[in-house]
Amino acid sequence: MGIISDDSEHHFSTPTPGCDSPSSTKSDDQKRFSLLAHFPQSIVISGGELAQMSEPELDSILRRYGEIVFARTSPQQKLAIVCAAQRTGEVVAVTGDGVNDSPALKRADIGIAMGVTGSAVSRQAADMILLDDNFSSIETGIEEGRVIFDNLKKSICYTLSSKVPEMSPYLLYFFLGIPLGLAPIYIRKL
Repeated sequence: MGIISDDSEHHFSTPTPGCDSPSSTKSDDQKRFSLLAHFPQSIVISGGELAQMSEPELDSILRRYGEIVFARTSPQQKLAIVCAAQRTGEVVAVTGDGVNDSPALKRADIGIAMGVTGSAVSRQAADMILLDDNFSSIETGIEEGRVIFDNLKKSICYTLSSKVPEMSPYLLYFFLGIPLGLAPIYIRKL
């Protein structure tokens, strides 16, 4: 799922006729999106169309289509998209660089802000900051996070497995009344 807003269009380096020009007409948009008619798993929804949709309609679209592009959305609509995706049970990650992205960044399961071009507000609202503004860094960060999580699980497993034999005599003494193998009086200095 992708979201393209009016203020983010300047990030595209090569303008496509009818796509990036502000004088784009409805017939240009229809020509541009007619290619998607051949791919039933894809859909493009503009901010105007999204404003006219109810929550159940948006939820059904999110369930029906595998690839969705939301174009020219407002900050409120970005937040509504995040909430709708979460209602359908999806884990939502949002990238953003401006003040208008901060509500969606905060609401998402993981908010990813741009470190170089991003505003201070978006960096504060985000869970992750891309220091180099490179989207491939997201994959690297997730891989490193999974390695750290696996190492924590292994450490906890090792700690529990080594402490259970140490604690079991005391637990048996307390709950079952079995005498301890060594009492402090048995230990003396040789």
